[in-house]
Amino acid sequence: MDLLAAMRAFRQVVACGSFSAAADAMDLSHTAVSRQISALERHLGAQLLNRTTRRLALTEAGHHYHRHCLDILDRVDEAERAAASLQARPAGALRVNAPMAFANLEMGRWLPDFLSRYPDIKVDLVGNDRFVDLIAEEFDVGLRISRGLPDSSLVAKRLSASDMAVVASPDYLRRRGAPAAPEELAVHNVLTYSLALQTSELVFAAPDGQWRRVAVSGNLQANTGMVVCDAARAGLGIAVSATFVVHQDLREGRLVRLLPEYRLPARELYAVYPQNRHLSPKVRAFVDFAADYYAVPRWD
Repeated sequence: MDLLAAMRAFRQVVACGSFSAAADAMDLSHTAVSRQISALERHLGAQLLNRTTRRLALTEAGHHYHRHCLDILDRVDEAERAAASLQARPAGALRVNAPMAFANLEMGRWLPDFLSRYPDIKVDLVGNDRFVDLIAEEFDVGLRISRGLPDSSLVAKRLSASDMAVVASPDYLRRRGAPAAPEELAVHNVLTYSLALQTSELVFAAPDGQWRRVAVSGNLQANTGMVVCDAARAGLGIAVSATFVVHQDLREGRLVRLLPEYRLPARELYAVYPQNRHLSPKVRAFVDFAADYYAVPRWD
């Protein structure tokens, strides 16, 4: 038995005063409505209606059940209207996860415009530099910067790419000199990001197309790229950073790019979200907005 359907039939019979009128209002047969009421009474173990050839009357149990039935069905109808409304427009709470550096340096540039365009969305942004299970931690969408994403049940949309740059401050280069080839990094203080796939070795694509593997070491390792870059700006050593972190420093001379003819594997920016045939408008709006923003190169 479909309990909600039976409750709706019961409500309609009471409202119309007869099975025939209720059946016409619900576009059902008289027999179908009668069977629903009988099934509901068997389910409850109580008679709800006194039936005579001329009229229907609620029993005492029917009066009590009808009152609660109206309240329940009103709440169900309200919930359905609310869900349909949210599905029709971008609205509601949107939990977003992003790497700390990206959240700090990038998202403040465009989140205000996103929220101005979609005032019914409330963003809860969580930035961190650890692995986050979006589903287990109940995030709607995540931003990821990676050389590649592992196979998973998540949908991934590529938004942009960020080159990797070897950088140092002018002060450090005055004191220690600039490396002319990747192999010379072995005698420099190389500051590393501890969550990188490899912290003790860098792999460069040389101008001749060959790969160069270089062992590196230094006196600072941190699980946040922002600290590594702060240390490089302060003249402590050489850092390897995504250009989205240092492009402004390079433009304004606080950092200098080293070995530009040797390329490190770029990092890709993705929006990832759980698979859902009925992708909510708030997630779709967020992903589309980010895709439009990063369609223009930002870190050249």
